[in-house]
Amino acid sequence: MTRYLSKMFSLKVSGLLLGLLFIGAAQALESVPYSPEAVSKAQAEGKPLALHFHAPWCGTCVSQEKVFDRLKTDPGLAGLTLYVVDYDSNRPLRRQLKVRSQSTIIVYQGSKEVARSGGETQLEKIRSLLTTAL
Repeated sequence: MTRYLSKMFSLKVSGLLLGLLFIGAAQALESVPYSPEAVSKAQAEGKPLALHFHAPWCGTCVSQEKVFDRLKTDPGLAGLTLYVVDYDSNRPLRRQLKVRSQSTIIVYQGSKEVARSGGETQLEKIRSLLTTAL
């Protein structure tokens, strides 16, 4: 009976640890739709963030989206929020930030722009770009 209880306890602890690892990994890179209020708040708090100017008709944007999905579990990007900006409907923001094409990624430490890239689709280069905010 003691051996049975010990084994059950060990399985529960193992499951709990795996669950915690999964939760931590799932929350590494958060990707959310762009909101001016949310970005302003995050910048005022000095948080790391990135803007991705995305268009659903853009093949490069779709490739970038797949890379971002793979990076969501990267613990090295924990705390970074990726705001997905609809390229077609945010013309004033595009003008303000001098974004000339879809698939542009702008990275910030708080309100300070620290990196910018257009058209990049390689996982390691995008990861490196995003880490400049951390």
